Amino acid sequence: MKSPPPGLRILLLCHSFNSLTQRLFAELRAHGHTVSVEIDINDRVTEEAVELFRPDLLLAPFLKRRIPASVWQRLTCLVVHPGPPGDQGPSALDWAVLQGVRDWGVTVLQANADYDAGPVWAHAAFAMRQASKGSLYRREVTQAAVQVTLAALQRFENGERTGESPPPAQWRPAMRQADRAVDWTTDTTAEVLARLRCADGQPGVLDSLWGQACYLMDGHAASDALMVRFTDAAPGTLLAVRDGVLLRRTRDGGVWIGHVRRAEGAAGFKQVAAQAFATEAAALPSLPVVLQRPDDEWGELRYTEHGPEGAHVGCLRFDFHNGAMSTDRCERLHAAWLTVRERPVNVLLLMGGEDFFSNGIDLNAIEAAAHRPGDNAANESWRNIQAINDVALAVITTTDRLTVSVLRGNAGAGGAFLALAADEVWGHEGVVLNPHYKNMGNLYGSEYWTYLLPRRLGEAGARDLMAQRLPLLAREAAQMGLIDHCDDKAREGFEERCLQRALALAASCNLPQRLAAQQATRERDESLRPLAHHREQELLRMHCNFYGFDPSYHVARHHFVHKQPHAWTPRHLALHR
Repeated sequence: MKSPPPGLRILLLCHSFNSLTQRLFAELRAHGHTVSVEIDINDRVTEEAVELFRPDLLLAPFLKRRIPASVWQRLTCLVVHPGPPGDQGPSALDWAVLQGVRDWGVTVLQANADYDAGPVWAHAAFAMRQASKGSLYRREVTQAAVQVTLAALQRFENGERTGESPPPAQWRPAMRQADRAVDWTTDTTAEVLARLRCADGQPGVLDSLWGQACYLMDGHAASDALMVRFTDAAPGTLLAVRDGVLLRRTRDGGVWIGHVRRAEGAAGFKQVAAQAFATEAAALPSLPVVLQRPDDEWGELRYTEHGPEGAHVGCLRFDFHNGAMSTDRCERLHAAWLTVRERPVNVLLLMGGEDFFSNGIDLNAIEAAAHRPGDNAANESWRNIQAINDVALAVITTTDRLTVSVLRGNAGAGGAFLALAADEVWGHEGVVLNPHYKNMGNLYGSEYWTYLLPRRLGEAGARDLMAQRLPLLAREAAQMGLIDHCDDKAREGFEERCLQRALALAASCNLPQRLAAQQATRERDESLRPLAHHREQELLRMHCNFYGFDPSYHVARHHFVHKQPHAWTPRHLALHR
């Protein structure tokens, strides 16, 4: 029998190792290719990486600069562009979201002297959702990028060395703040949301709150029922607070503004809106919302129940922006879990956000503490890790019904281990997991990982996984036993399929026996080594990370929050170094 042909040597050149780059990195490795990463720092570093690695081709999934001519003139360089063939410019997806384009796409094209104008190797189209730029990028764009990249590589492996001539170009200039600007006196809710969504994450919409310049992002529509209370308020008025988010009047309704970045001063990083303007927001009325409520009433936490009596399924959703779980978010999630586990349900689903299940402690909220009088980042780190540990403990000790974590989006660091606190973990195949902490200044980590990980992978498997520091596809995680089920169907309908799977479990005749076995296992584990001991030992190491002499965590966190450019490529990614 002939052995399979060796894969390609592929150099991934990227501005940062973002979600798209991680997915492609993991997919290419799973397809048998040898992949090395170089962060795009300058032309000489890129040239050196090519000289050292000697790749068959270079793949650029996320760049903010041109590939140097000294590289693309002698090596096939393929660029993954988030737009259909012929689309050119650095703000392709921004314009598509702002203009409400119904269909968009991703193109793999060959780098040449013109910007986004080289020969086309592959392209795919997708329908646009009413969603933020970041959400579309992490879901539809990423899935299409995987599809077209694999198609382009197949052509390359078949011996092709150039693509097809591109269609006539449509140049879209870099979007300016003037293009995104909101006029609160005339813009409708739909128009405001389009502006916020096309700027989500970066750069935000330049505006002002309480007379202070800031960038707005993370917008959500307010319900008509809620806005009836505020019909007399003038457009642009700030009305109320919920979950740290500010409600602002539009011409015909209202929007919740989740995050802001101050335009001036040391605190020029993204923060929860009401925390960035804590003094001013404190004067606004608070509008908390119940867990069970109409679908159009926005809130970070939501609970629903499904199924017949005696075979009930409960679903607790928590949708935290970018998966960041600050101290107060953890406390609210913890309180919600304690409430819903008193409900008469057989299966309880812990369903994270659409884009991220969880990424663990909130580094931006921790950085904000460094700018508060009488507080500091170490203290907030300590409060945050204790709060997320409380959530994990509550899930682990819920033994009188089956608990399931549902990964609709990616999970990283403490968020990945929070998912493992449930009895089962189900994920969609588009999910990428980063079940490790070391990339953030060599953090040790907590969330009871020293209990949760070995019970799935064994002691040796747990050590190996924590040491490798690389992204993991959901199907790889299922194969090794880290998660229990990987859904390989379309992303649309994933939640409904999980609900049907949960309803079947709730009605299964052997559920009582299974729960009894799980309770016996938990009691045995507790007698061998109490959960309190796991937590104590993990936190001893975390205390050193937060308060010890080695500042690596604080330096890494500061660089991450302030999006400082990379000075080098991490060695675990750069095989050629």
